[in-house]
Amino acid sequence: MAFQTRNPATGQELAHFPFDSAAQLAETLTQATAAAAHWGALPIEARAVPLMALADALEAQAPALARLAALEMGKPLPQGRAEVLKCAATARYFACHAATLLADENLTTAATPQNRALLIYEPLGVVLGVMPWNFPFWQVIRFAVPTLLAGNAVLVKHAPNIPQCAAALAAICHQTLPAGLYADLRIAPETVTGLLADPRVAAVSLTGSERAGAAVAAAAGQHLKKAVLELGGADAFVVLADADVPKAAETAARARLLNAGQSCIAAKRFIIAREVADEFVPLFVQHLAQASGGDPLAPLHEETLDYGPLARPDLARQLTRQVAATVKAGARILLDGGQPSPDSCFFRPMVLTDIPPDSPAALEELFGPVAALFLAADEADAIHLANATTFGLGGTVWGRDLTRAERVARALRCGFVTLNGLTASAPELPFGGRGRSGYGRELGALGIREFTSSKTLVFNA
Repeated sequence: MAFQTRNPATGQELAHFPFDSAAQLAETLTQATAAAAHWGALPIEARAVPLMALADALEAQAPALARLAALEMGKPLPQGRAEVLKCAATARYFACHAATLLADENLTTAATPQNRALLIYEPLGVVLGVMPWNFPFWQVIRFAVPTLLAGNAVLVKHAPNIPQCAAALAAICHQTLPAGLYADLRIAPETVTGLLADPRVAAVSLTGSERAGAAVAAAAGQHLKKAVLELGGADAFVVLADADVPKAAETAARARLLNAGQSCIAAKRFIIAREVADEFVPLFVQHLAQASGGDPLAPLHEETLDYGPLARPDLARQLTRQVAATVKAGARILLDGGQPSPDSCFFRPMVLTDIPPDSPAALEELFGPVAALFLAADEADAIHLANATTFGLGGTVWGRDLTRAERVARALRCGFVTLNGLTASAPELPFGGRGRSGYGRELGALGIREFTSSKTLVFNA
C-alpha cells in the first residue's frame, strides 16, 4: 500500500493504492512497445488528431481535476484550473505545430553542393517519465504531449502522494489516445532502475530533486539511455535601480506565493539594487503579509486563496529547519511566519535578509513561501549574487532600460530568464536548466526533438 492520498489541509487519509505487480508491469511494457511501433509509423498529422481530443477532454474536466489537486496537494482551485487549461493549450499547440517542428530539414554541403541532404527526426520508442507532485497535471503533459507527437509511447511514474490526480489524468489519456500509448505506473523508485535496464525503454525524463536526478542519470548512463533532467532551482529575481518598483514588488510576491512556493522555477532569491531597496522591501513585505492562506476546499476560501498548505508535513518541517539554520547563522527575519506546529502542512510567508553566504537560504532551494532578500551595490554585484548558486534553472530581471536589463539577463547562468514579468513556461518556449538544475530541454522545438533520433540522408546526384 505505497501510494496514498492524504489531504494536507486536514491531515485526513483518504485512500491507499498498491504497487503494480511484476506481471502488470511486464504487460504494460509489452503493450507500450507494440503501440509505439504502430504509432511511430503514422504521419504526424494523424498523431495530432487524438492529441486535439486530449486537449478538449482536459478543458472539459478542468474543474474536477483542480478539485483533486486541491484535495491531494493543497493547490488553490483557481491555480488548479489554470494549470489544467495550460495543459489543454499545450496539447493544442503541439498538435497544430508538431509537423512543422519535426519537418525534414534541407541541408547543403560545401563539398558537394550539387547533392541534396536531409535531416530527419525519428521516434525512439518507449520513454519513461518520472514526475513530481507539485504540478500533477502540467509536469506530465509538458513531457508527454511532445514525446507522443514525436512518435513515442510514454510510461509515467508519478509521485506517490497524488495517486488520484495521476489516475484521473491516465483515464483521460486512455479515453482519447490509442491503447498502450500512455500508462500510469505505481512503482517504487528502485523499480525505475530496472525499467531503464530493459532494452525496450529507450529514454527517461525526470522532474524532481537533485538526489533523484542523480540516481536516474546514473542508471540511464549505465545503460546508455538518453535522459532529460529538470531539477531544483534557486532562481534570482533581480530588481535594478531603474525598475518599476511597485510592479516589481507585487510580481515578486506573486512569484514567491504561486503554488505555495513549491515550484522549481519560482523566484526564491530577491536581489535588489540598494538605490531602490527602501521602496521595494516594504512593498514586498506588505504584499506577502496581506496574502491569504488556508484550506483550498473550505467554502469561504475556494476562490480567494493566494496560497494553500504545503503538500506534506515533512516538507514544511524541512523548510522550518532551513529557516532556523539560516537565522542561527546570522540572518534577520523581516516577515515572521512559518509552520504553526511540527505536524502541520501550513506555512505562512517569511522574508529573510542579511543572509550569510554559507547558510541554507543562500545555498539551498527553499521549496515553500520563504523569500531570501539580498541587496546589490551595483549591476556587477547583482550579477555576482544571482550567479552565486549551483543551480541554474530560471531568473527574472526588472529594469526600464531594456538594453541594460538584457545585458544582465544574458549574464545570468541559467536556462530561462524573463524581463519585467513573472517567469513562467509556455509551450512554444524551450525550458530547462544548467548546473545542478539538470540538462536537456522541454517544450518548444528543442523539447519535441529531445526524444527523437536525428538522421542525415545524403542523395548523390
